[in-house]
Amino acid sequence: MVDDRDTSDRYFEPQVETMPREELRARQEERVVELVEYAYANSSFYRELWDEHGVHPRDVRCLEDFRARVPFITKDMVRASRARTGDPFGGLLCVPAEELTSVSSSSGTTGAPEFFAEIWQDAPPLVTAQVRDLWELGLRPGDRVLSPPGTMRNFMDSGYQALGAVVIEVNTWLGNMREVVEALRTYRPAYLQMMYPQMVELERLAEQVDLKEAFSSLKGASCAGQPLSRKMRERIRDDWGIDVYEYTSAADTGTAWECREHDGFHLWEDTVFAECVDVGEHGWRDTAETDLGELVATDLDNRAAPLIRYRSEDLVRLSRDTCGCGRTHARMWVAGRRGDETLVQGRSVVLRDIWQAVEDQPETAAGVFQIVRDRREVDELRLRVGYDPHLTDDVDALAGRLGAAVRERTGVKPVLDMRTEEDLLKTMTSVAKFPRVVKS
Repeated sequence: MVDDRDTSDRYFEPQVETMPREELRARQEERVVELVEYAYANSSFYRELWDEHGVHPRDVRCLEDFRARVPFITKDMVRASRARTGDPFGGLLCVPAEELTSVSSSSGTTGAPEFFAEIWQDAPPLVTAQVRDLWELGLRPGDRVLSPPGTMRNFMDSGYQALGAVVIEVNTWLGNMREVVEALRTYRPAYLQMMYPQMVELERLAEQVDLKEAFSSLKGASCAGQPLSRKMRERIRDDWGIDVYEYTSAADTGTAWECREHDGFHLWEDTVFAECVDVGEHGWRDTAETDLGELVATDLDNRAAPLIRYRSEDLVRLSRDTCGCGRTHARMWVAGRRGDETLVQGRSVVLRDIWQAVEDQPETAAGVFQIVRDRREVDELRLRVGYDPHLTDDVDALAGRLGAAVRERTGVKPVLDMRTEEDLLKTMTSVAKFPRVVKS
């Protein structure tokens, strides 16, 4: 545990962020027991599912009962309920629709977007945890933040305003990075929120603009949508002078951010009960601490339409050891999505191996690539790779080097489709994420 001086500097809510594990677990247990009773009484989806599995709230009196009795749910189950009933919330809604203050959506990278019912004055989704994360990044009341207009999981402006920051709205989407740089120079904000594709565009702009000077007012910047490669993160830090903080989804229950240690994503366990499990044909088991498993999440702060034992399809390692920052909440490291592994004539190929091969070539160091497949098991590894046209005049030679590097990493000779980064990013079907596995 850190001392009071460090606490005032690093924690927005020290009593929660450094809560002893046993106290945190007791709080989760109390909330989970209440949640089961509440959801059974108010959600047709959960009542039907749990009745089918012989589960009743009186059977759930502790976390052990909850995990032993309550079944998992999946995105496809909610979609099927929506298709069957015509209810846009798939039966998850626990309150009258007129009580909602907003409805937002996921990015829809892996399918149709999911819709999230929200009651902002009751338990604002994202805001509770977001302010803690922004405080750790260094943001303070009165600081200016450059905020992009949002289209999913609602605007983040409420979090900035709850902290006391001054919000500057700027269109930061693709093709507007030069305007963003000018806004940085004009307003000198302390914080900038970005997504992965904008980072790639800024890399190209760095050849024409002094980004280190433009970003000099920033205490930090955040990035989501795709993980940053090791080399890209180093360039952002060393060449642009930015300490970048990645964040990711906490299985659609909110977000999970890095702290200043940059050692995993913090899950705020007073808002989510997280499990890491190995699901097989004959059931499931807990994974050992830090072993790879699927993240399963339960909303603890959402009375509108809570997700309960929701399988995220995200493969993660989970640790409940106290972080170097002093926070006691669990951290996770994301390895990818369950469906991203590709079997090429029986040989397993994972994204991280391809990523390392791609980013090792200077012309493709931004890591813009896709696996093209129509099924998980294929006869050949088809890769679509984006390159920086300013760095090469010989695309065939680049393809030869890249193909050899991928084969060395994976044991599989790829079939390459080389495109400029700009052209490849234009194929995005989501407003925020660049899909790594596509059908065509």
